[in-house]
Formats: sequence, structure tokens, C-alpha cells
Amino acid sequence: MKWYSLRVISGKEKKTKETIVFEAEEAGISDHIGGILVPSENVVEMRDGKKRVRNKVFFPGYILIHLQLTREVRYLVENIPGIMSFVGPKGEPIPLRDEEVSRILGEVEGKEGREVMAHTFKVADAVKVIDGPFVDFTGFIDEVNDDKQKVKVTVSIFGRPTPVELDYLQIELEK
Repeated sequence: MKWYSLRVISGKEKKTKETIVFEAEEAGISDHIGGILVPSENVVEMRDGKKRVRNKVFFPGYILIHLQLTREVRYLVENIPGIMSFVGPKGEPIPLRDEEVSRILGEVEGKEGREVMAHTFKVADAVKVIDGPFVDFTGFIDEVNDDKQKVKVTVSIFGRPTPVELDYLQIELEK
């Protein structure tokens, strides 16, 4: 079995994956398919003061499939609604190199279960605190820690600059 990439309709990657699994079971060739991967991550966004989590696909319009390529399997996969073609010259399936697959799988495992902020902050950005004990304070970012999703912001308390560590969700960029 080898990994192949399929070109699919963007936004329909998960539905196409489910259809492939269903059709393979119906045709009795599910033992030729080792796995189907739609690499994605959870992205946290703040909208209207509420935390929203949405699932974002790494490669929109593509899915990875681990299969033993036979005529029957290829015919079944290419004739599933939502699939345009295998990735390769003129739609001819070309297996992915092992280095490519291990890099993609490593990226997916690294981001599995972690939530990522939709926008990142930079040092010296002007921000407004929107949550917590320092609500409505404004200040500038001194330090950004993307791993912990925290920032150090200098705010003015009683006329003195005071560093405060805040969560990404507690601040927004000043307009």
C-alpha cells in the first residue's frame, strides 16, 4: 500500500472521505484501503465577544489516501462524487514519497487536539484588554509566547507602566 493524493471539491473533504469509506465497504474492497487523511486543525476565533472553534483544513481541495492501487480500486475512487482526480500528470496516480508522508503526518500529530488562534500578535502592537481584571485598559505588547498563547502587555496603572501577562482571548488589536 502507498499514499496518494486526491484532488477533491474544496470544502467537501470530510464528506468525500466518508463517501469513499462507505462505497469501499459496499463494493467489498475496503481491505485495499489502509486509511484516509484530511489534515486539519482547530482554530479559535473571537466573534461578538464569544470564543468560537472551527476546524480548518491544511490542504483545502486535497485528501490523502493510503491504498493498494488496483484497477477496481482506482475505478471506484475516481467515480465517487466530489473527487476530481488523483494528483499526478494528466490525472495518473503517482504515490507520495515517504519523506512527504512522514512530514505531513508529523505536522498533523503535532497539531492534533491543540487549538490555534486565528490571528497572532506581534511585539509593539497596540491592544485593548477585553476580559479579566484589566478590562478596558490599553497597552503595548512586550512579549509574545505562541506556545502558551499568552502575551505580556504593558498597561498604565495609576500612571505607572505595569507589565501584565494575558491570554490571547483577553485582548484584541486596538483600532
